Amino acid sequence: MVYLAGIVGFIGGFCLGQMVLMFLLRHKSNADLKQDKSLRIYGLLNWLVALLGAMATVWLYKFWFLTPLT
Repeated sequence: MVYLAGIVGFIGGFCLGQMVLMFLLRHKSNADLKQDKSLRIYGLLNWLVALLGAMATVWLYKFWFLTPLT
């Protein structure tokens, strides 16, 4: 079940990363996005947010469901 939480977190983080990119790159034209090689770092940002989303949901899953009640 923890795998499902990781997958859901990864997909949610990826969507959040896309929204961040849409906000950060809103003033760039389509031609700029296709030609400017310095903008490739933004793609890495998206994958980093997706990875952090997966890690966060796995941690929350473990915290909520695998912590023994005392």
